[in-house]
Amino acid sequence: MEIGIAQLLPSFGCDSSVTDNQVYHEEVELAALADTMDYDHIWAVEHHFEDYSFCPDNFVYLSHLAARTKRIKLATGAVIVPWHLQPMRIAERAAMLDQLTNGRFMLGLGRGLARREFEQFGIAMDESRERYDEAAPLIIEALESGFWPEHEGKYFKTPRVPLRPAPYSREWRDNRFTQVAMSPDSAEQAARLGAQVMAFNYKPIEQMSQEYEEYKAHFRNYQGREPRPMLMTEMMVCDSDAARAREHAERYVANYGISVLDHYEMLGEQFSAAKCYPTYAEAAAAMREVGKENVIKGYVEQQIWGTPDQILRRFEERFAQMGDYGILCVFRFGGTPFEVAERSMRLFNDECIPVLRGWAKERAAAA
Repeated sequence: MEIGIAQLLPSFGCDSSVTDNQVYHEEVELAALADTMDYDHIWAVEHHFEDYSFCPDNFVYLSHLAARTKRIKLATGAVIVPWHLQPMRIAERAAMLDQLTNGRFMLGLGRGLARREFEQFGIAMDESRERYDEAAPLIIEALESGFWPEHEGKYFKTPRVPLRPAPYSREWRDNRFTQVAMSPDSAEQAARLGAQVMAFNYKPIEQMSQEYEEYKAHFRNYQGREPRPMLMTEMMVCDSDAARAREHAERYVANYGISVLDHYEMLGEQFSAAKCYPTYAEAAAAMREVGKENVIKGYVEQQIWGTPDQILRRFEERFAQMGDYGILCVFRFGGTPFEVAERSMRLFNDECIPVLRGWAKERAAAA
């Protein structure tokens, strides 16, 4: 079972005295601490311009973590491909970071969702699917072959050129290539590419389970084998005090949910006008009908928080409905203080991870 940490690098919900410098230094300290624990990997997002999340170059951030850590894997969660007008540069930076980490690097790709980020880059949101579908296969082919392929398409025209430095390893699709897939069409594209799926938990468990099964069926069809278990990203509060865990979840998870609605304009109608986001248009319509207050309340209850025992009972229910999947814990969000995030991370590591890994071994032995 894969268990990692996703870092959002936000300041939304923080006290006005919290500087960008403080956010970065504290996140780096949490990442360095995770390297001494039993977490498998650290994921860094790509987002721009806002308190919601400001990590404009996750390769730079992960390169710094590479020098601060020794054994934990480092992953982009994700590189937003349409925002990079020359995707060859993504492959080059991935190969370079792979060398700097001696093969600890994992590549995660995504196509982006926030209208304001597309607009601020001067890139049409309607082009996101086409740009991703044209670029992503080239990136993974380059990393596996060591050469960027000759290509002439709608958005990119490039000669065949070597990646220098070459990747540390040419094995990517087996265990180091992931795609963020929050909609069925993205999940099918991930299956076509041979990518593991990563998703953020915001849909009803029944819907997530159904879409996961559809992804696995697509993967078998395209790849002729079973996919790696998906990664599910959770906003997490782990505390020895149940009342304090609830208090923090109702404050910080709710704050994060509000920031998501604002950043992605989830209660707006822009997804209906964009030609390649039909799933989000349906979700936005459903959220408008339910209302903001109820959306946030439901979002808080859907995340994983509580005492270690409460958290483990939630995971038991999840695994019973979805089967095995990997867990990406987000401990810092919505203004969560450093000491609260650190306490959650330590307690989850000490009390939950050993049990979760034991369950996975028991299921594997029984299979």
